[in-house]
Amino acid sequence: MATSLYFYDLETTGFNAREARVMQFAGQRTDLELNPIGEPHNILIKLTDEILPDPDAILVTGITPQQTMADGITEAAFLRLFHDEIATPDTVFVGYNTIRFDDEFMRFMHYRNFYDAYEWQWQDGRSRWDMLDVVRMTRALRPEGIQWPFDSAGKPTNRLELLTKVNKLDHFDAHDALSDVQATIAVAKLIQTKQPKLFTYLLEMRTKNKVAELVEGGRPFVYTSGKYSGAFEKTTVVGTIMPHPKKQGMLVYDLRVDPEQFADKTAEQLVDLWKYTKDEAAPPRLPVKVLQYNRCPAIAPLGVLDESSIQRLQLDLEGIKQNHARLQKMSDFATKLQKALEIMDKAMQARFITDEGDVDGALYDGFVANKDKTVMSAIRASEPQELSEFASSLTDSRLQKLLPLYKARNYPKSLTSEERESWEAFRHQRLLGGGKQNRLQRYITRLQELAATKGLSDQKQYLLQELHLYAESILPDTDA
Repeated sequence: MATSLYFYDLETTGFNAREARVMQFAGQRTDLELNPIGEPHNILIKLTDEILPDPDAILVTGITPQQTMADGITEAAFLRLFHDEIATPDTVFVGYNTIRFDDEFMRFMHYRNFYDAYEWQWQDGRSRWDMLDVVRMTRALRPEGIQWPFDSAGKPTNRLELLTKVNKLDHFDAHDALSDVQATIAVAKLIQTKQPKLFTYLLEMRTKNKVAELVEGGRPFVYTSGKYSGAFEKTTVVGTIMPHPKKQGMLVYDLRVDPEQFADKTAEQLVDLWKYTKDEAAPPRLPVKVLQYNRCPAIAPLGVLDESSIQRLQLDLEGIKQNHARLQKMSDFATKLQKALEIMDKAMQARFITDEGDVDGALYDGFVANKDKTVMSAIRASEPQELSEFASSLTDSRLQKLLPLYKARNYPKSLTSEERESWEAFRHQRLLGGGKQNRLQRYITRLQELAATKGLSDQKQYLLQELHLYAESILPDTDA
């Protein structure tokens, strides 16, 4: 049973959790009434000298690599603190879009540093939640008492900084992790105050078992997701098609759309229709989505719909009922969708083999065996000079490759001359491998493009200069 919420946010070097890194971690624990417990955490994490940040990301966060090196701690040191002070039993980890973004970075950091990538989210009564979909569903179903923002084009938006602004909530420095944490707590408190029943319902619905109970009940239900149109407040009514063959989840169909138009399509045609496109002349997109049980989806039974929300969401309940009946009669639709998933899965695997060749991005290649978990625990508890002794005890080839990287990144002063030479070769390949389009060249090119931007502020000019100096400081020996 949950005893506290831990709101957290990250600032990172980029968007790809497979290769980007966390630069800042901030968090605040609260009780279930959202009252703060203890002091907040606000921690910089050192970048290691084979990582080039995305310059665009640095212009947003304002955190330079030099700052992390001067004031930050290593990933290994941070994770020790995280498990000692933050990942306490019965904690609910929550943030704003954390499930799709921040949680992924935390998983990869755990993996790189010989922790299980998932246990921090579920073991000892821990769980996770995400305020973004709570905000979306509140706006869709129970918007009363809250001001809702629109972007410059007049379209609905749920960006945190705009939501806090129109509701006059404190948010002093958007894109600073601690400021974003405090803003997320303020938004959560606003919803808890104005719409307490919906807030409590969605908090209780965060677990896989609760989600599965509703989804597998056989009836259409309300589903709010960023994948759905903003014109309908990201919300629709869906019916189930089939369990996902590999993930803990369900394929669901948007019942706003008549399914019979897809009845005669082949699996290959369904693949094409499933893909997102901005082409307005393209055929209607396949309105099928994977609902994953472990991602805290914002779902509710049809009974939650009142007259005002039906009108706001432009729902034709009779048409939805008819589309659900048609969907149930399409006996071979699920079979063709399963084949379509297999086609897309093969394409995805091929792309990862091509794009993500190094071991840092291999987390999802498989689960770590229990025997290796025992060795991982010993590795975390060992002195740096003892680490190389564990190589022969690991059975997972990913962990064998990660071990020297773990030592070099967290304990660089402990490297032997041979290990230092190996690390320098790794850095050389990572930064300069790939010919003229290597990482370093792409980084320098982007710095030059940004520097040529008209009207660049003094602060952004300073940041670009710092990024250039950083690249010079970590440049490998070209004779390596």
